[in-house]
Amino acid sequence: MFLLLHFTFIEANDGGFNVKLIRKKSPHILSRRVLKGSPNTQIVQTKTNAYLGEYLMELSIGTPPVTIFGTVDTGSDLIWTQCVPCDNCYKQLNPLFDPRKSNTYTNISCQSNHCKKLISMCSPQNGCNYTYDYADSSRTQGALAQETLTLTSSTGKPVVLKDVVFGCGHNDTGVFDDHEMGIIGLGGGPLSLISQIGSSFGGKRFSQCLLPFNTDEKISSRMSFGKGSEVSGPGVVSTPLVDAPIPTPYLVTLLGISVGHTYFPFSSSSNTVRKGNMNIDSGTPPTILPQDLYDRVAAQVEKQVNLTPIRDDPDLGTQLCYRTTKNLNGPTLTAHFEGADVLLTPIQIFIPPKDGVFCFAFANDTGEVGIYGNFAQSNYLIGYDLDKKVVSFKPADCTKH
Repeated sequence: MFLLLHFTFIEANDGGFNVKLIRKKSPHILSRRVLKGSPNTQIVQTKTNAYLGEYLMELSIGTPPVTIFGTVDTGSDLIWTQCVPCDNCYKQLNPLFDPRKSNTYTNISCQSNHCKKLISMCSPQNGCNYTYDYADSSRTQGALAQETLTLTSSTGKPVVLKDVVFGCGHNDTGVFDDHEMGIIGLGGGPLSLISQIGSSFGGKRFSQCLLPFNTDEKISSRMSFGKGSEVSGPGVVSTPLVDAPIPTPYLVTLLGISVGHTYFPFSSSSNTVRKGNMNIDSGTPPTILPQDLYDRVAAQVEKQVNLTPIRDDPDLGTQLCYRTTKNLNGPTLTAHFEGADVLLTPIQIFIPPKDGVFCFAFANDTGEVGIYGNFAQSNYLIGYDLDKKVVSFKPADCTKH
């Protein structure tokens, strides 16, 4: 089992707005998804059988408004949903969005600056037909358009955003759950949700507080956008965002990781650290480390855990897992980012993919750029400030935030 979460918007008091996360369960498996062409394209798709987690945002699109649920993804930019007609699309539980029934749907021309930001070609009607690829080989193809998005405030009054650029997908394939109706890109590029709405809500910034895996599904947590979403106060540490060739990924610099009091530098073969060697991504459950660093960290974790790893369960593959009915007592890990030490406890380090089993929520890859996944992000208030180019971390009980 793993968690599906969807977001219900509620209004903030100071110009921004908050998002309430409502937790659901699903038997489906989520694969890691980041934008193809980002510095993470060398990272291969991880084994997903024990890495479970997904976040869905609920919003309405069109006039009259139609409810959609899209996967929140800080690793990509495009907002898109499956649309009628859908000639080659994955199965979804809810009806497809039909742009012909909306009074506010407008196709974008292939000469538009928005169209030039994507891989695209002109339709016979001079519309912008886009193709958008992800690193897990998922793909959406369709018409780039503008539409009205409607959010629901805490008072019940609708918050209407006009002329939001989005993709109306007519050919969508890859690793998708049938609850997903598309993706809500929250990356740093110009077509992402935060980039498009930032000026309306006091700035291009947002924060999140994700519930730990296996929390009571009746408990909610929140995501905040714009003014009022700043992360501040005692215990806050911050690390700079690193400029990338494309603005989509939130790249930061990881200096090393400590397992208990044992420190491992990012590279065992070099005294220098590559800037922007980690991507903070809400769409990836496990934390992905380069093979060399993962091997050193995992070996030390195994050394400090007083249990015998599982070696005879084909469902778990090569993952580091233990048979136990409750989470492990230790060890702790510390992610040493540039200027920010982030302490991880067992609730963020080990997850239960099935009853009586807890697995190390980290994975390995042969690439040079890693991913800081959403399991490690839980129980932290994490703020992204695109204007100041900084990410901030503050320990929090996300069941109460």
